[in-house]
Amino acid sequence: MSAEQLAGLSDLTVVAAVLLYVLGMVAFATELAFGRYNAGRRAGRAAPRPAARQPVTVGAAEAGTPAAESVEAGAAGEIAEAGESWETGETGETGESVETGEPPAVREASPLAARAGTLALALGWLGWAANLAAIVTRGLAVGRWPWGNMYEFVVAICFAAVSAFLLTQLRHNVRFLGAFVMVTAALGLGLAVKVFYTAAGPVVPALNSYWIAIHVTAAIVASGLLTMAGVAGVLYLLRGDGMSRLPAREDLERVAHRAIVFAFPLWTFAVIAGALWADRAWGRYWGWDPKEVWSFITWVAYAAYLHARVTAGWRGKAATVVQLVAFGCLMFNLIGVNIFITGLHSYADV
Repeated sequence: MSAEQLAGLSDLTVVAAVLLYVLGMVAFATELAFGRYNAGRRAGRAAPRPAARQPVTVGAAEAGTPAAESVEAGAAGEIAEAGESWETGETGETGESVETGEPPAVREASPLAARAGTLALALGWLGWAANLAAIVTRGLAVGRWPWGNMYEFVVAICFAAVSAFLLTQLRHNVRFLGAFVMVTAALGLGLAVKVFYTAAGPVVPALNSYWIAIHVTAAIVASGLLTMAGVAGVLYLLRGDGMSRLPAREDLERVAHRAIVFAFPLWTFAVIAGALWADRAWGRYWGWDPKEVWSFITWVAYAAYLHARVTAGWRGKAATVVQLVAFGCLMFNLIGVNIFITGLHSYADV
């Protein structure tokens, strides 16, 4: 195929990825609407607490005696406290609502939810494949690494965010994030097509370097993981204390924290690699260019989040707010700086 044909195929597969992500979002939302859910305190009703166990000497209690009944009540309390996790029916660590300390109410998933969940994952993987095909064909069309402008960069970040979600789903049940990750990726690709689109072609000389494969790739992978963490953080703040289709806030916070733990070293490496590339391209490691400054601000913000959790023991809403402030810095660094601020990294071609 010619370069023009490959570029056209890349554009078509981006549109296909948008459609598949939107359909996947609908399927994930259907599963979320009709699947199991954990509920907090019901209005006007307090869930009974399990009876406390009494110490009993082995062999001293017989069936029907008060001591034996106390042991049985304690065992039943342990089973009640175990609870079930969102949608899977697996035993959780405590099964208690983070907000109320009460055992969660669990509603059985309908057959529609099970079919929608299977379809959603299939659509997610098909959209992921179309997104990957768009990146590969774009790279073949231009004969270089396909993230030399804002259009290519945003397409790659959407791919990284969906990859982070789908690969995490292979080991942990995080389908409750599916609808929100899919809609984020669809909106990102739509923004890339409508606002950032740049025809396939060569890039400025400074980008013709093997460092683009090192520095930008690390930034893209880290940004995908941090985007998934940002989605979980937003859902944490939106989730109410009452009945909800979303999982417990504790689960949302755990997903966000683990994603950031993986992404932070990658972002650190991206900043260091960027400094090394700047030395080769411009003869200095650091020049206070707007992109360099905001990359460092983003690094400091995520470092503050991790530091607050480890040393000060921040959890819950406070830690989530810090994480979302850092995510805002990331988004401004990736998009806002390229559009609104002129500098050596102004390769947006918008």
